[in-house]
Amino acid sequence: MQGERRLLQRVVAVAALLPIAAGLYGVLAGIDGIGTDRIVNISADSHFRYLSGLLAGIGILFLTCVPGIEHKTGLFRFLTMVVVLGGLSRLLGLYLTGLPSLVMLGALAFELGVTPLLCLWQARVAHLAGSDSPAIVDLTREGAV
Repeated sequence: MQGERRLLQRVVAVAALLPIAAGLYGVLAGIDGIGTDRIVNISADSHFRYLSGLLAGIGILFLTCVPGIEHKTGLFRFLTMVVVLGGLSRLLGLYLTGLPSLVMLGALAFELGVTPLLCLWQARVAHLAGSDSPAIVDLTREGAV
C-alpha cells in the first residue's frame, strides 16, 4: 500500500506542475502567448490572465494534496469537479466553434480523462489506508457544533 501511495504522490506532484506552469505562462504572456494572430481585445486578455491565475491556483491546490494524500479525498474530489466542469465547457466550445489547437485538445484529454482517473486512484489509496473521508465534513458529528 505504501508503494502505491508514494507512486500516486509522485504522479500527482508531476501532474500538478502542468496547470501551475501553464497558468503562470498565461498570466505573464496573456492571450498573445497562445499564438493569436489577431488584434486582441484588452478585456479578453484580462479575462484570459484571470483564468490563467485560477489554473495556476488549481495546480497549487493539487500540490497541497500530495503530503498525506490519503487524507485529502474531499479537496481532491472538489478540485477534480472544478477541472471536469472546465473540461466540459471546453468540450462545448469544441462543438460550438470547431477544433482548437492540439495543445487545447491535449488539455481537454487531461481534464476529462487523466484528472478523473487520478481522483479514482486517490479514492482507492484512501480506502486502502482506511482514510475514506466524505466530500463534505459534517461538523455536528465532529463535535464542532
